[in-house]
Amino acid sequence: MRGRQLDEVYRKPNVAERAWQSRADYLYVMPAIVVMLVVIAYPVYYTIELSFFKTPPSLQLKDKIFIGFDNYTTILGQASFWKVTVNTLIWTFFSTLFAFVLGLGAALALHREFVGRAFLRAILLIPWVVSAVAASYVWKWMYHSDFGAIGALMVQLGVTDQPINFIDNTTTALPSLIVINVWKEFSFAMIMLMAGLQTVPEQLLRAAKVDGANAWQRFWHVTFPHLAGVSTVTILLLLVTNFNSFIIPWLTTGGGPAGATDIWITQIYQLAFGRQRWGVAAAYSVLLFLIMMTLGYFYVRALSRGDDKREVA
Repeated sequence: MRGRQLDEVYRKPNVAERAWQSRADYLYVMPAIVVMLVVIAYPVYYTIELSFFKTPPSLQLKDKIFIGFDNYTTILGQASFWKVTVNTLIWTFFSTLFAFVLGLGAALALHREFVGRAFLRAILLIPWVVSAVAASYVWKWMYHSDFGAIGALMVQLGVTDQPINFIDNTTTALPSLIVINVWKEFSFAMIMLMAGLQTVPEQLLRAAKVDGANAWQRFWHVTFPHLAGVSTVTILLLLVTNFNSFIIPWLTTGGGPAGATDIWITQIYQLAFGRQRWGVAAAYSVLLFLIMMTLGYFYVRALSRGDDKREVA
């Protein structure tokens, strides 16, 4: 009997009970919740609904035809879908990987005290604050096969005999765009990881050094475990950003040449606003939304990882 009473006392409240206990807090944020329902929840609902309809360009949207899951089966049955999916995975994976690795290297370098550290930090932040539109056009000119600075520099250095056709070649177009994206995003990873490095106890590093640990061992056994949480959050945010990245691929190549840089988000845009196939574009969007929600779930889990322990304490 006493054990049951203790269980009731220490029983963790479920989601509904915690929501009821925090009802006063929800009242304060109710206006924001109403706005979110209007500008986020309703468009999501309408997109899901539209994905079950056929929307011929000859008809008005109100005359759409219900076809069930045909839009989804049409998408999944197309060879172009799998090609675009492969492009999307390559784009997302390598953009995230290289942005994180470069950001980690820059954060570790800037964590040390040296003359000019503040200046160098400001320089490395420039890509992050530059508009994606401006960055796309600047890099497009730098990649230009006739007038581009990169091609001219490679010829001057004797790397190639003639300027490389970076973004008009189906082989080099996607890697070239990934370079732009990594240049744009590594600053974000650097900022996040620099904040994480502030939480690494200096006494642990000094103790490890006294015990004879070299630089790599101090990083792997002391620094890296303290960066695990912020690294997870940073990677998830980069994944979400890259899955949704539209400006750089669209403004630089428009999905070309021959679909070599076409990813999900540019495909959705072309289907909706180029071919006016709203139903198919909505089905595409729902699939992308499910991936985003999955990543969002893990993002929230990563952010609230220590909440339960703090509540028990």
